[in-house]
Amino acid sequence: MGGLDWALLGCYFALLVVIGVQTSRKIKSSDDFAVAGNRIIWPVFFGSFAAAFLGGGASIGNAGATFRDGYVYMFAFSAFAVQTVLIGIFVAPRLKRYLGAHTVGDVMEHHYGRASRLVTGLLSLGLCAGILGAQALAVGTVVNATVGLPIVPSIVVGMAVVVAYSTFGGAWAVIQTDMVQFVFLGVFLPVTLLLALGDVGGPTRLVEALPEAHLSLGGTWSLAAFASLFVAFLLGEVLVPPYAQRTFSATDARAARKGFVLTGFFAAAFFFITATIGLTALVLFPGIEPDQALTTVVMKLVPAGIVGLVVAALLSVVMSTASSYLNSIAVIFVKDIYQPFVKPDLGARERLWWERALSLIVGVAATLFAISAPSIVDALLYAYAMWAPTIVIPLLAAVLFGSRSRAAALSSIGAGVVVTVLWIWLYQEQTGVDGLVVGAGANLVVFALVALFTRNRIGAGVRPAVKEA
Repeated sequence: MGGLDWALLGCYFALLVVIGVQTSRKIKSSDDFAVAGNRIIWPVFFGSFAAAFLGGGASIGNAGATFRDGYVYMFAFSAFAVQTVLIGIFVAPRLKRYLGAHTVGDVMEHHYGRASRLVTGLLSLGLCAGILGAQALAVGTVVNATVGLPIVPSIVVGMAVVVAYSTFGGAWAVIQTDMVQFVFLGVFLPVTLLLALGDVGGPTRLVEALPEAHLSLGGTWSLAAFASLFVAFLLGEVLVPPYAQRTFSATDARAARKGFVLTGFFAAAFFFITATIGLTALVLFPGIEPDQALTTVVMKLVPAGIVGLVVAALLSVVMSTASSYLNSIAVIFVKDIYQPFVKPDLGARERLWWERALSLIVGVAATLFAISAPSIVDALLYAYAMWAPTIVIPLLAAVLFGSRSRAAALSSIGAGVVVTVLWIWLYQEQTGVDGLVVGAGANLVVFALVALFTRNRIGAGVRPAVKEA
């Protein structure tokens, strides 16, 4: 990169830190830190949610996997977009009924009791830490490929900036930096694709140069492998804590609905862009590692003077997601675990202190996880296995149908954990079917059966944790 590129990249990092420091003055309570005071209108909700939703898996991971397997991976990955639209239409508006809620644990306790809050909190922490680790690995990949630092220092440098503005400014800073990052990714990644297509010789030349399997619906995958990955992506991030938290921050149900639906359609277009960049990398640089596809195209093809902005766009994609998960981890620990089960009389100032301290501690832990993770997509799938087979079905049953069967919720979560772990250990490698899918199926069956047999005792002993509008 040239001097101008370095200057632009430096200005980008400085802007993020300045936003975090300035926003810290607005943080007067835990409501401000956790859900931005419930004052996010729908255009801001859409822009910030889209930036948080489209992380390292949607950019570097999608480009790399498409480089390796073709468009079949993008088709499977598009389950995220489908899920987001469906959640926006049917589920997200209903979450606004839970007045005062900050976390998924608030909703789960309202329907299934205190034990479900603790279990949800612990699983939420595991999920968020895993996804945060994947984003930290993606940050390191971008910095390593563009700046030339070794991968470990790259992860440390990139995550240091994320931790700084998230710790200072909480959800307010996360949402404001997400809006900046949304503009970067919405402009500069399509520009990168146009430059790459020009270097290949246009769309027609790209199609002619690619293996036929890379352009087909099924590629070289079996139907079972495709269906397994599609379901894993469909369920893996359903109302994960940062997305639920972002929903609680919206002004009303209409803002939440619009934000989710628009993000789903935007995501589908974004997946196509990053996947096609991966295919141009296969034609132009066939000998590179798959996870280097996107960054290689940027560094080799983007003109000097613009490359700094495109690198900032790549980092913005990843850092926006990382900051959202980092903020959620702090809020989850305090709201779902520490305050209800360790120190019920936790004061407002001490609670805010804990949320900020946790942002720093967990940022360090996620950095260590990223150093050991084999790849971005692997890290994401490990994390999803803690959520889809455990919390998704009871949560949807609660929000959509008002279920209050504590026995069904807890037993189905336990069944999901056991079946997922056993399947991954004994059968996943030989069958090609992801343990997440089998575990989610067990979770659904157990929940339905236990809810049926305990229907006359639904709600016994369950005390609301939040008020419904």
